[in-house]
Amino acid sequence: MAGEGTCIFCQIARSSTSTTLLHSDEKVVAFQDIRPSAFRHYQVIPVEHISTINDLQRREEDYLLVSHMLSVGKSLLHRDAPQSIEYRFGFHAPPFNSVNHLHLHCLALPFIPKALNRWKHVKYMSLGPLGFIKAEKLMEKIKP
Repeated sequence: MAGEGTCIFCQIARSSTSTTLLHSDEKVVAFQDIRPSAFRHYQVIPVEHISTINDLQRREEDYLLVSHMLSVGKSLLHRDAPQSIEYRFGFHAPPFNSVNHLHLHCLALPFIPKALNRWKHVKYMSLGPLGFIKAEKLMEKIKP
């Protein structure tokens, strides 16, 4: 697909960067967010380049991919932050996504103090069809 050669997340998925992977399998990789907003803030991305949630369809393979991404994210946060007060799992919809490679934000709250500003709270709140889409809502939308 277009953009794969310059996509930073594709480079991370191919282990072409110094990014430490928290999880890696044939479908997804996971790593720490470069600018964490919470006590733990991980990204789970597909190895295959998929630009945004708008590229997902009501297909079993897309549903299973998102389900697997969520499962990996939950497993990592429950392992690394069992004491968290709240977990959030979701995707940013265009034009609010920062990288054009599908990525699941996995947050173990509380938000970290240096990230405590109004934008960070809004950025990771579910505000309807735009902005931050909870993983479960996306799965409902693409369920075959």
